[in-house]
Amino acid sequence: MKLNTILTVLCMNTALLAFSQLDELTIEEQAYRDSITELNLENEAIAQSQEAYNKGIKLFSEKQFTASIQQFQKSIELDPNFTAAYYNKGIAENEAKKYKNAIETMSRLIQLRPTYAKAFFQRGKSYQELTNYLKSEEDYEKSISLSQSNPKAYYNYGTLRFLQQDYDGAITYFSKAIDLDENLINAYNDRGSSYRMKGEYTKALVDYETVVRKNPNLAFTLNNIGTTKSKMNDYPGAIAAFNRAISIDANFHLAYNNRGVVQQNQGRLDDAIKDFNKALTVKPDYSSSASNLSGVYFIKKEYQKALDYGNKAIGMDKKNAAAYVNRGIAKEMLRDMEGACEDWHKAKTLGSETGKNYYVGNCAN
Repeated sequence: MKLNTILTVLCMNTALLAFSQLDELTIEEQAYRDSITELNLENEAIAQSQEAYNKGIKLFSEKQFTASIQQFQKSIELDPNFTAAYYNKGIAENEAKKYKNAIETMSRLIQLRPTYAKAFFQRGKSYQELTNYLKSEEDYEKSISLSQSNPKAYYNYGTLRFLQQDYDGAITYFSKAIDLDENLINAYNDRGSSYRMKGEYTKALVDYETVVRKNPNLAFTLNNIGTTKSKMNDYPGAIAAFNRAISIDANFHLAYNNRGVVQQNQGRLDDAIKDFNKALTVKPDYSSSASNLSGVYFIKKEYQKALDYGNKAIGMDKKNAAAYVNRGIAKEMLRDMEGACEDWHKAKTLGSETGKNYYVGNCAN
């Protein structure tokens, strides 16, 4: 036999030997080999999940919330137990105002981690945005019971109490938030607003001024100081606060409107008109300023203008009770008593005490 033929036979025998070894693996050896393959695939899925998660974090930081949600979802599909992906997906959904989706995501996370306080906190925020205050309250309470060191949980619970006009409850929770974090500026501001709603103006000012000391460039707090001083009949102090707010934010329509109210109360009607018009320039659909213009023009005895701005205010917001009161007064002066009574009745149904008094005094039989 020639040498080449011998080598060929040897190579064929070697190949047959190798194939025979692979085919003759024991059950245990085959299971081990399969488990290694499965582990490698699992590791690959986890690596891909982490990669998608990292992309989601980057997109979230760029405020591309919808795109970040898609990446977090991909991460979850690759690794269904990746709790951080659920959590950040839920936060992104809250930021994107997809509150129902956020609730579903956080609920799934809570199933995986039943004692995760932050998940209850975030789901509570979603329920609050959907005005499901009962569910929101339950989640905030659960979050606080699981972790009593999170000032934001107390703060959010305080805002919930405020929205439900439980101002004492709001003050309690805002105070707890401040105890945990003395630099939580919004808690001071909102506790001040709770005091203001209770008519405790001096306490409100203490909180508002604390905010301004910590950060002198917050226009909304300066506006709150202005409205509080106005209620205390400190008109010069109110004007000064509104001026400071406007100097910080030249497009702050609330400060223009509120300064206009003080100008009107001091009898400076032309200055008030300028402020109300400026507020409308900044925010053309701001019904309150149009309603206030209706009131000013009534004082100036320009009844047709008062009617026009009343119409304008109601066109912007059909639930603006003050606008119906002012338009009703203008109609009365223009000898449209039937129309005036209709407007005052509408104001009454919207909860206006002034509208009720006008209607009872002039229209009710």
